[in-house]
Amino acid sequence: MTPPLLTATGLGRFVADRWLWRDLELALAPGETLAITGGSGSGKTLLLRVLAGLDPVDAGEVALDGVPLDGWPMPSYRAQVRYLPQKPVTIEGTVEDGLRFAFGLRVHRGAAFKRERALDLLARVGRDERFLGARAASLSGGEGQLVALVRTLLLPPRVLLLDEPTASLDDATARDVESLVTDWLAGADDRAVIWTSHRDEQLSRVSRRRLELGGAP
Repeated sequence: MTPPLLTATGLGRFVADRWLWRDLELALAPGETLAITGGSGSGKTLLLRVLAGLDPVDAGEVALDGVPLDGWPMPSYRAQVRYLPQKPVTIEGTVEDGLRFAFGLRVHRGAAFKRERALDLLARVGRDERFLGARAASLSGGEGQLVALVRTLLLPPRVLLLDEPTASLDDATARDVESLVTDWLAGADDRAVIWTSHRDEQLSRVSRRRLELGGAP
């Protein structure tokens, strides 16, 4: 059996005098898309941030390739396990400036920005070459989500954590994003995706397994 890429064991987070979740177990297999579901306040976003190494936990352990989170240099871990928030940070300048930005980080030294690849990805979500010259500050919330996704796929992680990635997009573009992520997942045998969405029908399309967050006593 192929070992999981990402695991969480006995995970717990204590918030406002109660356990938001406790003894949470998760094993994400290569090639898998897992949907995280739960009501408002169940901690879906927080769980993704914990898995990305952006928030601490009060119990349990997260591991990548069987190596606990604290055994990884954090820049290396976060390059492999990437979290895309519902409202991504906007990089100043043009869209192209924002796409090039990550290539200047030390963890990605040796990687080169490929403009044609960026155009190919943007075309998949209905944007042409003119979009590269658009000012980031003028983008809508949905366009900001598209830029963040393309930026991530240009420097592909092994685990993609998507937090409501199509919340600000129309249905047709949301379907384009689903197709793009599905094709990215199939592009290598050591990739996996975790997805949250308020669109239940979307989760049914993109995933075969769900983890329900229902709170803990």
